[in-house]
Amino acid sequence: MAGNSRTGSDLSWDAMEGLIDAPPPPPEWSFSGLLRYVRQLAPGLLIAIVVGLAAAWIADHYGGPVMLFALLLGMGFHFLSEDERCRPGIDLTARGVLRLGVGLLGLRVTFDQIAGLGLSNFAIVVCAVIATILFSIMSARLLGLEREQGVLTGGAVAICGASAALAIASVMPQSRRLEQNTIVTVIGVTTLSTVAMVLYPAFVTQLGMDNVTAGIFLGGTIHDVAQVVGAGYIISELTGDTSTIVKLLRVAMLVPVVLCLSLIFVQAATASSTGHSNATGSKIRRKIPNIPWFLWLFLGLVTLNSFEVMPSEVTQAGSAVSRWCLLAAIAALGIKTSFAKLAEVGWRPVLILLLNTLFLAGVVGLGLYLDS
Repeated sequence: MAGNSRTGSDLSWDAMEGLIDAPPPPPEWSFSGLLRYVRQLAPGLLIAIVVGLAAAWIADHYGGPVMLFALLLGMGFHFLSEDERCRPGIDLTARGVLRLGVGLLGLRVTFDQIAGLGLSNFAIVVCAVIATILFSIMSARLLGLEREQGVLTGGAVAICGASAALAIASVMPQSRRLEQNTIVTVIGVTTLSTVAMVLYPAFVTQLGMDNVTAGIFLGGTIHDVAQVVGAGYIISELTGDTSTIVKLLRVAMLVPVVLCLSLIFVQAATASSTGHSNATGSKIRRKIPNIPWFLWLFLGLVTLNSFEVMPSEVTQAGSAVSRWCLLAAIAALGIKTSFAKLAEVGWRPVLILLLNTLFLAGVVGLGLYLDS
């Protein structure tokens, strides 16, 4: 293509990652260069951390979903995203810190936990995740939304809520609406997860589910990990343990889902780029992209955690770091989004989130009924 030396084979994960804004250039590998880099990033990074700390304080003292608080508080400081001193650190927090948090989620999962569910329950959860994503893509098309919006909301509902939304957004093609769609998805999925945490325990109790079956339903349908834990232990300790393990299986599916989606997006972008730049219609060159470092980190930590290589103190500390990284990243995304722009999305993204939530509950409930 004229004026652009990049070809389809040059596309990689680096070209696909990120929400919209490019990260600051890497530092010069000297003391003075590193010092300048830190000074450039510090204001925005510290702002995101402070917003996250404020959200955590509110959640600890008054209850409620901390991720939602971080988003809303961050949106109140949207004006800082337009400040040249704060923008680099805010952008980096919404990208690099986010990926670190997603990678460290591997400390919550072990192979034994997944195997302990049994083959039938494993199949129910896996099928529900895949079916929900496909249903979301179809629903997005029927509602006149972009395919990417269906993928984003379907993955968030099916896998692990806000964390999945952020991970999927990080490997989607750059789009002017991507940040806006991500924020709407995170807010919607967190809100619905909180509602489910209150309603679903009463629902499974009314249906007369035993503690294990109730735990599978709660872990297989509620979006965020914290709400799954809260809902499960409302019923009993056994239900809480079971729901947490099932939820961690959904978290583990983040890697194959993100990897498959990213390959699809990269191949589509490669075909489009090559198709425009090659008028002779010769065979399209495709390049399998390198797997992002945060997915390698996730897989590696799951393996180490499964073989109990790391001390429990390290695992607990890493899980806490993961939580704070995701909290700061969501706060940064909130800072980058204004209420005025959020109001432009309309009712369709909210409807598709609700439909996905009901569909997921229906698939898991049907699977448990047929397996009983």
